[in-house]
Amino acid sequence: MNPGMSAALLLITHNRIGDELLATATAMLGRCPLTARVLPVTANSDLEALQRQAEGLVAALEAEGQEVIVLTDMYGSTPANIARRLQHHHDQLDVITGLNLPMLVRLFNYPRLDRAQLVAKALGGGREGIFSCGSGEEEDGS
Repeated sequence: MNPGMSAALLLITHNRIGDELLATATAMLGRCPLTARVLPVTANSDLEALQRQAEGLVAALEAEGQEVIVLTDMYGSTPANIARRLQHHHDQLDVITGLNLPMLVRLFNYPRLDRAQLVAKALGGGREGIFSCGSGEEEDGS
């Protein structure tokens, strides 16, 4: 990351998943420490219009001096495909799929890290937030 640049988030998700995750993480922490934008994808969305919107959101964030991390809810889905196309035009952009609440909270807990470090935190938070409860594994240490 260039000195003085911060990272911003763009959540591209099905329906209102991004809005709800962002609102929940913000409520839990009492603030939203990173600039975050949401682009919802619905069954009725015009895909070309969505791609233009996504490009416009990334360009606006970059114009503010921010590098962008795009979070999508499911690999191989329309939101992820939109995000992947963004990478063709933006060198300083990362895409992470599998967005979940632990991932977003982890990102919010480390707002001063650079983009590469935030990506690592997001991946760790997402993975470490997944458990099988009641399987007995956590009790017997196996």
